[in-house]
Amino acid sequence: MNQIHFALQVFAALAVVLAATTVCGRLAMLVKQPRVVGEMVAGVLLGPALLGAVAPGVQAQLFPADVKSTLYVLSTIGLTFYMFLVGSSLDHGLTTGANARKASVLAISGIVPTFLLGAGAALLFFDSLSPEGSSLWVFMLFVGGALSITAFPMLARILQERGIANTPIGGLTLVAAAIDDAVAWAFLALIIAVGASGSPSGALRTVLGAALFAVLMLTLGRKWLAKLGERAERDGKLSRDMVAVILLIVLIAGWYTDYIGVFSVFGGFITGLAMPKSPVVRQELETKLSDLNSILLLPVFFAFSGLNTRLDGFGSGGALWFPLAVIMLAAFAGKYLGCGLVVRAQGYSWRYASAVGGLMNARGLMILIFINIGLAYDLVTPEMFAILVAVAIVTTAAAMPIYRASLPDHLEAGADVRTPSPVR
Repeated sequence: MNQIHFALQVFAALAVVLAATTVCGRLAMLVKQPRVVGEMVAGVLLGPALLGAVAPGVQAQLFPADVKSTLYVLSTIGLTFYMFLVGSSLDHGLTTGANARKASVLAISGIVPTFLLGAGAALLFFDSLSPEGSSLWVFMLFVGGALSITAFPMLARILQERGIANTPIGGLTLVAAAIDDAVAWAFLALIIAVGASGSPSGALRTVLGAALFAVLMLTLGRKWLAKLGERAERDGKLSRDMVAVILLIVLIAGWYTDYIGVFSVFGGFITGLAMPKSPVVRQELETKLSDLNSILLLPVFFAFSGLNTRLDGFGSGGALWFPLAVIMLAAFAGKYLGCGLVVRAQGYSWRYASAVGGLMNARGLMILIFINIGLAYDLVTPEMFAILVAVAIVTTAAAMPIYRASLPDHLEAGADVRTPSPVR
C-alpha cells in the first residue's frame, strides 16, 4: 500500500509540473518569449517563491522529500538525454575554415569578459554568498563560468524560427554559442574535479577519467557508431534494436561520468558528439526522443530547480538585491558588449552587433543545468543559486526584445542580412 501511495504522490507531482510548465510556456509564447522562459518561471512558482509561500501545506504534500528525490532522478535522466541530443545536433561542418575562426573569436569575446566580470563579482561577495569552507578560487571560477554560458539549443531554435539560421550572421552566432557551451562544460568538469574531489589525487583521477572517456568515445566510439549510421541510411530508419543500443550507450556513459565525479550530462553530451552526422539518424533521434524529453522530463528539471530556489533574501531587508544587481550587470555587459564589439569589428553594422549581443546573452536551460550541478556539489549557497536563477530568467527573457529592437522585421528580411553589412 505504501508503494501505491508513493506512486500516487509521484503521479500527482508530475501532473502538476506538466500542467504548470505547459500553461506558463504558452503564456510566454503569447508575449513573444521562448517557451523555455515560461517553463523556468513555472519551476520557480512551484517552489518556495509562490506555492510554498501561499500554500505551504499543499506544496509539502505535493513535493515531500521522497518525491523530490524521485524528481531529481527523473530530471537527471532527462538532462542526460537532452545533452545527448544537443551534442548529436551539432553540425561539425560549420566548425571548420574561416567561419570557425570568426565564430571562435566571437565565442571568446563572450566568454572572457563575462568570466572576468563574474569572477570579480564572486570575489566581491565571497564572504557573504560562498558555501562554508569553500575555496575562493573555486567560487570565482564557478560564478564566472556560470555567467559565461550561452544557451546553444535555445539559440538554434530562435534562429530557425526566424529563418536566419543559415545566414552569415545566424551561422556565426550559432557556431559561437556551440563553442561557448562546449568550453563551459569542459570548464565545469574541471571545477568539479578540483572543488568537489577533496584531494589532488581525486581531482587527477576525475580529470584523467573524463579525458580518457572523451578520447575513446570521439575516436573508437565514433568509428563504431558510424557503422550504425551507415545501416540507418540504408534502411531509411533506426530500428527498435538500434535505438535500444543508443539508449544503452547514453545510460552507460551517464553512469560512468557520474561515477568518476563529473555528472551524467557530460557523458550524454560527449556521446552525442560521437554520433554519426547522418540525416536519418538525426531525424529519428529527434522524432523518438525529443518530445517525451522536452515535454515531460525537462519540466521536471525546471520544477526541481524551483524547489531549490528560495527568495527569502529578496524580502525583508533585501540583502540579495545589491548582489543580484551587480551579478546581473556583469552577466549582461560581458556578453552584450564583448560579442557586440567583435561583430562590429568583423564588418557588420551596429544593429547586427546589438542583435548578436542580445542573442548571446540568452542562457536559458544551460545555466540552470550548470548551477544545479554546482548546488549538488556544494559549490554555491542557496542564496547565490537564487541569484543565478534570476539571472537565467532575466537574460533569457531579454534576448528576443533586444534582437527585435536591433533588427526589426523589415531589416531582418532584407537582402543585407545574408551578407556582411557595410560598417555604419
